[in-house]
Amino acid sequence: MSSLIVLQEFCVLCEVSEPVVVEIVEHGILAPQRGKRPAEWHFDTGALHRARRAVRLRHELDLDWSATALALHLLDEMEELRRENQRLRRRLERFAGELRDV
Repeated sequence: MSSLIVLQEFCVLCEVSEPVVVEIVEHGILAPQRGKRPAEWHFDTGALHRARRAVRLRHELDLDWSATALALHLLDEMEELRRENQRLRRRLERFAGELRDV
C-alpha cells in the first residue's frame, strides 16, 4: 500500500502552492485519497507524478487548467490504447504461431 502525503508536503514535493493544488483538484485532475477539505487532504504517491505532469503541461503548452485536464485525459487514453495494442499483438503472435504449428 502506498503511503499518504499531507497537502503541505505534497505542495513542497510538487513545487506548487496550495491554491494550485486546490485548482488541480477542482478540475478533476487529482483526487485526494482522504479528507473533505483542503486542510484534511491526503494524496497517495501516485498523485505526485500526475500533479507534476499537469504542472509541466500547463507551463510548457501555456494551457489553462481545463485544457490541461483534457490533455491529461487524452494522454491517459493514448497510453491505454498502446497497452491494449501490445496485448493484442502478443495474442496475434501466439495465434499465428499456433497456426504455423498445425
